Order: sequence, then structure tokens, then C-alpha cells
Amino acid sequence: MSDEQVKMINLTIDGVRVSVPEGTTIMQAAETIGIYIPRLCYHPNLSLMGSCRVCIVDVKEMGYYMTSCSVHVWEGMEVETNSPEIRLARRDIVELLLDNHSMDCQTCERDSNCELQNLAYSMGVRERLFEGKRKCFEIEDHGSAVVRNSNKCILCGRCYRVCSEVQGVHNLGQQGRGFNTIVSPAHVADMDESVCIQCGQCVNVCPVAAFLEKGETEQVFAALGDPGKHVVIQTAPSIRAAIGEGFGMPPGTPAEGKMITALRRLGFDKVFDTDLGADMTIVEESAELLRRLDGKGPLPMFTSCSPGWISFLEKFYPALIPNASTCRSPMSMLSALTKTYYAQKAGIDPRNIFMVAAMPCTAKKYERRRPEHVMDGSPLTDAVVTTRELIWMIKSYGIDFANLPDGKFDAPLGISTGAGDIFGITGGVMEATLRTACERLTNAPCDKLDYTEVRGVQGAREATVKIGEHRLNIGVANGLVNAKILLDKVLSGEKQFHIIEIMACPGGCSGGGGQPYPPRGWRILDPRLLELRGNALYSIDKAKTLRRSHENPAVKTIYAEFLGDINGPMAHKLLHTSYTAKEPRGIK
Repeated sequence: MSDEQVKMINLTIDGVRVSVPEGTTIMQAAETIGIYIPRLCYHPNLSLMGSCRVCIVDVKEMGYYMTSCSVHVWEGMEVETNSPEIRLARRDIVELLLDNHSMDCQTCERDSNCELQNLAYSMGVRERLFEGKRKCFEIEDHGSAVVRNSNKCILCGRCYRVCSEVQGVHNLGQQGRGFNTIVSPAHVADMDESVCIQCGQCVNVCPVAAFLEKGETEQVFAALGDPGKHVVIQTAPSIRAAIGEGFGMPPGTPAEGKMITALRRLGFDKVFDTDLGADMTIVEESAELLRRLDGKGPLPMFTSCSPGWISFLEKFYPALIPNASTCRSPMSMLSALTKTYYAQKAGIDPRNIFMVAAMPCTAKKYERRRPEHVMDGSPLTDAVVTTRELIWMIKSYGIDFANLPDGKFDAPLGISTGAGDIFGITGGVMEATLRTACERLTNAPCDKLDYTEVRGVQGAREATVKIGEHRLNIGVANGLVNAKILLDKVLSGEKQFHIIEIMACPGGCSGGGGQPYPPRGWRILDPRLLELRGNALYSIDKAKTLRRSHENPAVKTIYAEFLGDINGPMAHKLLHTSYTAKEPRGIK
């Protein structure tokens, strides 16, 4: 049916006549005339559940309240959204949720950024009316990346819907019955003992604090206060495109310079740029791709920068592990260089360097603990803080972020190209790879820099890129349900790819599980928000003189002074790793 043939439905909402397309829900219809109906379990990017009942409305002659998120409008419908009876019923529902909820708002990490708290305020809930038994479950906080607190869970179902519908992991579900119902992995296994990939999307969509990232700020503050420690921080590309949101800046505002100044005021001895690690990744990965194109390794080659994606590969597609690039992630590469190359140049004992990584990703906390990223008995990265944690650290120091002067990254690991910046958005690794692979495949300068065919925050994308006499079949996916589309084509032989970029989170790192909770008026997983963050990175890239990773003078110096040949013995020791099939370790 064409747009002109769409059937329009006429109804009345709070006395206002409305005409909307057939298939529109009451909630959506109300929003067209400026009426916001409260909701809690509803999320526009997830399936409808209708479990919280907060969005109930009164539909004439129905005799019972209906959930506005799940009921489609019909011709002649008359809806009332704000009668005294409806407002009282909604308030009763929220009061019942609160009366079985933890009474620790002032010390909760979601204080002032909690959807349940905001609902209680807007509905006029000013006291707890019901005493009696409350939930009392053990808090699971001993995992590597994600903390699960069932005492705060309101059973909205957002977490297990995003885990299944967006990530395709199906790790979470409701266990038990009645008052003892909880959300957990199967058999109430610990997160680290389940098929969890540590992506943190459950943290992102949880409206309360039933899921949180595992905090590491206290370890960082302790290191900053230790005069015997040389404390270094590196910042991922997407941090600079999102951190401003935590300080009232509009989404999509680049804030690299202010971020660097804030980190110096926190007391870090050096502020390095993970983008340089991204440039190193491209130099190594492009050489690896050329070898594979020459028959020296399986195709397609998969990018390996996203630790959530690598965990997914190890658990769900182990047969394809040989296809993954052996390159460490940019974070681990930069950490390795900091504790070897930089330590040597600065004359510092590597054991006295405390390496902090500011990342958009909860899975980076898992990555830093992997045995593959331990060298000489010490982790390459000593602590990982998410963008959210970093925002809190800056606020806790009373730093006026928005009015800071711009700073610059420190040498020798603070120089990067625009190719490193775009790692923070889906398609960016692919685009950066093509910029370098083009010159190496043709042995000549390439004019093309912008590979717009790999850009875009939605779905799985396929394209064929012509480079000289070569035609490369490429795939790009963000969100692991989309990754499955490409991986299944590889396994079935339906499509012959040469290289595939996969990012675990929607929008890539810009939508990572550790990014800021969105400002008022925005929502988690909103493609518009992800695009704004991505556009900030594209603007940084566009403004740089050097936009190809292999042109980075710092990268050239590191190879000349320390690593030797690209893909050589020293480069393989420090910049490469391996992966193995993983199975859940057990259940309780």
C-alpha cells in the first residue's frame, strides 16, 4: 500500500480530535497532539510488553483500563488520559513499585537519573504507604564488568528484551515465581559463568539500577593519590563525542580539548590518545588483510576491536574464530606500548605505571582481565572507567567542564589521524582500513578518503568496493542480531566476503554500554542520538590534516625506534593476541 493509500483513523483524546494512520498505538497518537503518557517498561526499540501498567488510559465503554503502549487506535475511539481516576490508578501502581523497592535513593548511582524516581516525583508520590516484606536478594558484584542487583529490579523486562532482540545473546530471563521472581541468567548463574558477553546494554536500558557497570573509580583515585605511581590515562574515540552530554552540552558536541584539561586537573601524569592505538591497529590489520588476500589466512577477516563481539564469537560462532584478526584492540595496544615503549623512553619502571582506560564500553572491563592481555604477570590495563564513571569523577572534583580551556594530548602516544577518530562509530574501522589498504593494494596514493557506503547506524550493510583492480566484498554490522545475518551468510557460503567489521553495540562504540544516560528528551538506542555522536567524530576527522593511519608520524617513529617491521616479531608480541572457544563455566 502506498503512502497515499494509508488508512487514517479518527479518534478523540482528552477532547481533542486526532487523525492518525491505522496501526498507531494510543501512546503514539497522544504524542502527536503533545500529550505524554507516563511509561516504564515501554521502549520504542524493543518489543511491547505492557507489564508495568503505568501507561494505562480510560477508553470509553470498555469498562477497564487499557495499556496505551500496546493498544492500537480504532475509528471513533474516545480516550481519556488524565482523569482523576486514571491519575490515582497510576499513582497507586507506582506506589506499589516503590514500596517493594530499595530505600537508598540518596546513595544510588541512578539518583536523579532514575526513571522510577522521576515517575514518583511527577505523580506526586510523597510517602511510602505499605510496610511488610521486601525483596532481599544477594547482590552479584563479583563479576568482571556487570553488577546485578535484583533488589532494585522492577521486572520491566527491558534488559532481557535488549539482550535477546538487539544482541541475540538470550542470556537473561525471569526466574522464579511471584514475590521471588528475579531476572538473571539461566539457573541463576553468575554473569561471568553464563553466555553474557559483558556488552552492558542491559545497564543502558534498565530504568533503575538493577544493572550497573562494575565500578573502578576508587582504584583510580587510590592510584592518583599514590606518589609512587605514574598514572596514565588513555581515552577512546567515542568518549570525546559523548562526554559533554554529562555537563549539559547538546548531543553531538565534540569535547576533546575540555576532556583533556579535565583529566589533567584530576591529576593524571600523562593523557594519551587511544586513537593512536587505533592507528596502530589499522597499520597491523591492513597488513594482515593483504596477507589473507594473498592466500595466507582464512577469509573473510573479521575486525577484533570490540571485546563484546569477540566474546560473542568465542561463545556462539567458535568455528569462525580463525577468521578474526589477531590484532589486539586499540586499548590493549596502547596499554602495551605505554608499559614498554613509553616506559623505556621515559625511564620509568613499568611496574610503577598505573594504566587507566576511559572507555564507552563495559566489556572493556572484561577485556582487561583476560589472560591474553596480561604481560609479565601484570595486566596491560590496570583499570577501566566508563564514560559515565569519568563524568562522575570530574563532577566529584568540582571541575566546571563546560568552561574549561582546551588541552592537547601528551607525546609520544598522543598523536593520531582522523582514521583513529572514526573508530568510535559503526563502519569507522572499515573506513579506516580501506583508507590504508587502498594505497597498499595499488602501491599508489589514493584520492578517496570518505567511504560513505559503510556509514550508518542501523542494521547490517553489505557493499563491494573497487580498489584498483581489486573488488572487495565488505560487510558492516552493529548490534549482534545484525552480526548474525552476516555470520550465517559466511557459514552457509551464501556470500563471499573479504572483510567484515562487527561492533557489539548499536551504533558501535557511540552506543556502548558505558556511554552517558541520554539527556532529557532523548532515549537509549535512539538512532538520532547515535548519529549525532558519530557526526561529531566525522567532523573531528574532517578537520585533521592527516586522515590515514599509516601517515601518523608517531606510528612511523614507534616502528622505527622500537617495533621494527609491521607484523614483525616484536609487533606480534605486543600488538597481537589469540582467541579460543568459550563455554559457560558452570551454574549454581
